[in-house]
Amino acid sequence: MKFLIQKERLSKSIQDVIKAVASRTTIPILIGIKIDATDEGVALTGSNSDISIKSFIPKEENDTELVDIIEPGSIVLHARFFSEIVRKLPDSIIEITVDDQFKTVIHSGNAEFVIHGLDAEEYPRLPIIDSEHSFTMPADLLITLVKQTVFAVSQSETRPILTGIHWVFENNELIAVATDSHRLALKKATLQTEFANNQAYNIVIPGKSLSELIKILEDNNQTLVEIFVTTNQILFKAKNLLFYSRLLEGKYPNTAKLIPTDNKTKVKINTKEFLQAVDRASLLAREGKNNVVKFTTMEQNMIEITSYTPEIGKVVEKVKSLSIEGEEIKISFSAKYMIDALRAIDGSEATIYFTGTMRPFVIKTDQDETILQLILPVRTF
Repeated sequence: MKFLIQKERLSKSIQDVIKAVASRTTIPILIGIKIDATDEGVALTGSNSDISIKSFIPKEENDTELVDIIEPGSIVLHARFFSEIVRKLPDSIIEITVDDQFKTVIHSGNAEFVIHGLDAEEYPRLPIIDSEHSFTMPADLLITLVKQTVFAVSQSETRPILTGIHWVFENNELIAVATDSHRLALKKATLQTEFANNQAYNIVIPGKSLSELIKILEDNNQTLVEIFVTTNQILFKAKNLLFYSRLLEGKYPNTAKLIPTDNKTKVKINTKEFLQAVDRASLLAREGKNNVVKFTTMEQNMIEITSYTPEIGKVVEKVKSLSIEGEEIKISFSAKYMIDALRAIDGSEATIYFTGTMRPFVIKTDQDETILQLILPVRTF
């Protein structure tokens, strides 16, 4: 194998696929990146037990030559060393040559590295996805969908299903839900695809997989992403990129019944002012065990936010709300959960719907009806 390639483009592809390379693995070859040079260009692949990422660099793009293939072939190179070498090479063009014994010479300017590669034939093959369930979504919508839900997945492996985001497809709508059983984030998106027979179906995608996916898509958010679903895999296909993830097995809890349909108190807030006040209160709450702040409605549309930690001290702040309707409410909740929810909502105003001191409450915004956040209160009395 022998080819010349633009350093900048190779480095970008390495950074994309290395996200799938495990630092520790029982399959030694998976600490490497697989490189395939063909007449079309160069493909790089990284893989672990959860995700596989394949990035393709075409020979030419926008009338610029990116790759010159002298001899096609394949090799697997140690991901971390390969990444560091490419990043620090002196010239904008890199020459990579592999001889019969997998010895790989990486040449750029006056620098030359010789590293030992592994046999690409031993690298696991990517799954073949042939699915009736496929649809397209703009990358920026997919990024928003993930960002507004992924923070609410469970970080604990005690209930593995809750470490994923539940995607439910119905007619031409996708509903994404994440919960760690203390809070819930929901986002709806309208798709341009209607599914066969209008049947509803659902999948659970690991939150970690989707977090890695949006890091790669972030740079290229104007593209369309094709999404293919099988019984245990999902494939996201964007320009020059394939991103595979396993799906989580098991039944996701019925979260619809958690969301209250009525309310006794409705508080409309300026999101930024309220978020900053909760953030200040959390300075003392963080030092306690559970990061709890207390919220009390008062006369003249005022809200009192307090936090008390015996060893540290107390904070009290009054915030003017835009409106308060219904019964007076005193409630305690996690400051972190409230901050996460308000950041996800991304509107200048938000409305909090309370149904009682120990009942879950809902946060919505008039500016975007496709998003809902739910938080369970904390018992503090």
